[in-house]
Amino acid sequence: MGECPCFFCILFWRCFKISKQDIQINDEIRDKEVRVIGADGAQLGIMTGAKALAMAEAAELDLVKIAPQAQPPVCKIMDYGKYRFEQAKREKEARKNQRVVDIKEVRLSLNIDTHDFNTKITHAQRFIKSGDKVKVSIRFRGREMGHPELGVEIMKKFADACQEFAVVEKPAKLEGRNMLMFLAPRPNK
Repeated sequence: MGECPCFFCILFWRCFKISKQDIQINDEIRDKEVRVIGADGAQLGIMTGAKALAMAEAAELDLVKIAPQAQPPVCKIMDYGKYRFEQAKREKEARKNQRVVDIKEVRLSLNIDTHDFNTKITHAQRFIKSGDKVKVSIRFRGREMGHPELGVEIMKKFADACQEFAVVEKPAKLEGRNMLMFLAPRPNK
């Protein structure tokens, strides 16, 4: 990353980025003409960058370039510190409400016994209840590759046992030596 010459980088040793993009403020705006929006949201028209900066300084606020791709670029007169604080607060709130869905794996085999099968269903149920997706896999070894229909039967039986709390997101499919099926939590009605 290149060095950023902005005031905040020099003062705080790091550049503040909002929404993953650099925002130009005050003296960093070097455009000849800019469209200016006032602090109250009213359009003040197209003027030179120096005149817009003088207006912002007269109001004791900052001139912030909010739409650099527009012709001419759009700048707004605002309190940049307050704007940055509110933006960070919104991003923190969005992260707090975000839920990362993990994919947990349950491995079966072709000659699985009843108790082991029920234990795997219990594990899958626990994973689904916690909001995660479940990848059910069967690994075919040696001569087992000659009987993929047995794997389909076991997968179908597993999906039927899990149907009250999970829905099949991707049906059983043979990929190389593995047969995979994905289960997701049943949507709430």
